[in-house]
Amino acid sequence: MTERDEDLAQRFAAAFRAHPAGVAIITADDGAGPAGLTATSVISLSARPAVLAFSLSAQSSASPRIEAAGTVVVHLLGAGEVELAKRFATGGIDRFAPPCRWHRLPTGEPVLSTVGTWLRGRIADRLPAGGSTLVVVDVEEADPGTAAEVPLVYRDRTWYALDERAVTT
Repeated sequence: MTERDEDLAQRFAAAFRAHPAGVAIITADDGAGPAGLTATSVISLSARPAVLAFSLSAQSSASPRIEAAGTVVVHLLGAGEVELAKRFATGGIDRFAPPCRWHRLPTGEPVLSTVGTWLRGRIADRLPAGGSTLVVVDVEEADPGTAAEVPLVYRDRTWYALDERAVTT
């Protein structure tokens, strides 16, 4: 990597550290048991049909297992679930061990019992991009939770509750 490339990488990372993102946990089972990780890269691509995407870093030990699964559950976290977000962002532990509460959906995927908003879908495409893989998911089931939940966001390596103040013009 050249000095110019390194400078661009540092500036790119600084720009996105300052940009807040919603926090999600991705869970799946590739046949070897449940796997999961915390992600801030989840985006809605389309409502009709329902399609979302997220990226998986090659550095995460859970990424290959999630990428290999045919289906995933994307949990959109509320501010009260910050400890769960931290747990699924920690490497080298059994993320599904107590006190984590989870169960399987009738279709077999692991779902976090305490998270109110989740979407289940089939992996439709995988696109290698840099040191990550962009995963496209056709959503087959959604539980929107309640509007009363305050969203959890992540900015500059810190967790925040998104409050109700709106900015209007």
